[in-house]
Amino acid sequence: MSVPERPTAAELDAADPLARFRDEFEIPDGIYLVGNSLGAIPRRARAYVNTELDRWGSLGVEGHFTGDLAWKDYHELVSEQLARLVGSRPDEVVAMNALTVNLHLLMISFYRPTTTRHKILIEAHAFPSDHFAAESQIRQRGFDPATSLITVAPRSGEETLRNEDILSAIREHCDSLALVMLPGVQYYTGQALPMADIAAAAHEVGAHVGFDLAHAAGNIELSLHDWGVDFAAWCSYKYLNSGPGGVAGAFVHQRHIDDQSIPKLVGWWGTNPETRFAMATEFDAMPTVESWQLSNAPILPLAALRASLDIIDEAGGISALRAKSLQQIEFFDRRLAESLGGRVVNLTPTAFAERGCQFALQVTSGNGREVFEALEHARVFCDWREPDVIRAAPVPLYNSFDDIDRFVNILEEQVA
Repeated sequence: MSVPERPTAAELDAADPLARFRDEFEIPDGIYLVGNSLGAIPRRARAYVNTELDRWGSLGVEGHFTGDLAWKDYHELVSEQLARLVGSRPDEVVAMNALTVNLHLLMISFYRPTTTRHKILIEAHAFPSDHFAAESQIRQRGFDPATSLITVAPRSGEETLRNEDILSAIREHCDSLALVMLPGVQYYTGQALPMADIAAAAHEVGAHVGFDLAHAAGNIELSLHDWGVDFAAWCSYKYLNSGPGGVAGAFVHQRHIDDQSIPKLVGWWGTNPETRFAMATEFDAMPTVESWQLSNAPILPLAALRASLDIIDEAGGISALRAKSLQQIEFFDRRLAESLGGRVVNLTPTAFAERGCQFALQVTSGNGREVFEALEHARVFCDWREPDVIRAAPVPLYNSFDDIDRFVNILEEQVA
């Protein structure tokens, strides 16, 4: 029996219901596969940002209170969209600050060490800012990272974490564990972690759990509320295309929002808006995650984020993006096996449930850095992570199957 021919990139692109959204973005000349680092600019971001510049020019300070785009409440315009992306209620999410700032604010609330329960569990290869945040929080509470920071690592000779090892580490430190803080998708390997299982295991031993969703938000489907996650934070300039340094997001589970005993750093923008401008100095917490806000929202970055979130909604939301992404992953896997089998290894897990759209490619000949520089010279946008990984991420919102096909062809030439 003959094996049916597999579809070509051209055939897949012709059948792609999301293909038209590529025209919604300005994409640098070449092959842009680095949305895992900085998403492409939505064309309508210029219009959204210019609208706010025009309002600033014509209204001045009155822009805070005028019309449907009033700056006082502008951050609320994205709450329902963010909630759909991360699987939460709108009152559990807010766009504010930058990622690491949000992690610090939330760790103040959810890392509450005692003399017996003071440890934070992170991954051994955590993104440096997460590692720094955990260490500094431990020191600020009077503990020593040498004894209070514990890590879980891949087994010898392996590149990715085993789910059972994560759960085992939680159980091993059950009596002394205060907080589990892990990525949703690991930045280096692209491995998606079992967040629901981790949350359940952490809660079973009496620890809080939080996730850094920098590489997960807008990449994979999330259900933060149903999983019972205590808190999460993410940036928006990767898969959410908000622009360099774009405003970040934060999630706190609804069960914690009304608990006024939770410690937090507070600011004027976390107070009840009905009494905020009475200028009282008694903090009246908002009955939502917005009580973690410190300052008024950065309007221009939020306008750019709104542009991207509107496009994501028009494309059918994260479920539609993920459906295309799985097709692209399958096609990318096939093309690598056909053209580069044995010469390039993908460190990302093969199971769909354990990966997002990023590929972590390792050139087996050991000259990966030279290959990466050759890709750059050929106007292929991907990125390099020490010690030896080329990261390439086909983003379903604006990358085509042809992008993947051409990338593999150029990679094959450079490896050869």
